[in-house]
Amino acid sequence: MSDLTLPDLQAVQRRRKRVLGFASVIMLLTVLTVGSGWPEGSWIRRIMEDAGILLILTAIVGRAWCSLYIGGRKKSELVQEGPYSLCRNPLYSFSIIGTFGALAQTGSLVLTLVFTAVTALIFMAVVRQEEVYLSRAFPEAYEIYARPTPRFLPDPGRWRTSRELTIRPGLFVRTLLDGLPFLAAWPLFEFIGRLHDGPLPPLMRLP
Repeated sequence: MSDLTLPDLQAVQRRRKRVLGFASVIMLLTVLTVGSGWPEGSWIRRIMEDAGILLILTAIVGRAWCSLYIGGRKKSELVQEGPYSLCRNPLYSFSIIGTFGALAQTGSLVLTLVFTAVTALIFMAVVRQEEVYLSRAFPEAYEIYARPTPRFLPDPGRWRTSRELTIRPGLFVRTLLDGLPFLAAWPLFEFIGRLHDGPLPPLMRLP
């Protein structure tokens, strides 16, 4: 099939980054003006923040794990092993987990759920375009792979992997670094929380 009939994945990813960047700015402005309804040091806020850190670390390690298998091969072959045997979009699944963990550092469950849902919707739109590409680039193989494999939620019973992997170290390191903004949310939202308790009180507070 001619490449002219295939979606431009690079253009899709560029749009994704622009939309996520815009959503991140909106999120940051919202967090600056909306604070947590639970006081600093309360048990529910501590649980949210601690669980969020674990989710951030899970996302960073998980994304790097995915990069070991995908290795820049998305356009040249259909990857179906390792995390891609559990679900079709594990890289995005881990990114959603990381988003939830990062936003949990705000101490507001409402803000966390709302902006995580927005992120998930953005990824869903990207996934649909990528699925068009994969279904046209690998018509028979993708149909066989996609039918029983979940889109986002992993199915542990489908695990399979090869005994050897060809790894691109540069991509692995870059994927690790790409996950660091999730971790940066910890001190950033901690600083904003201190502003809310001091010189910059929020306009409203949400649980």
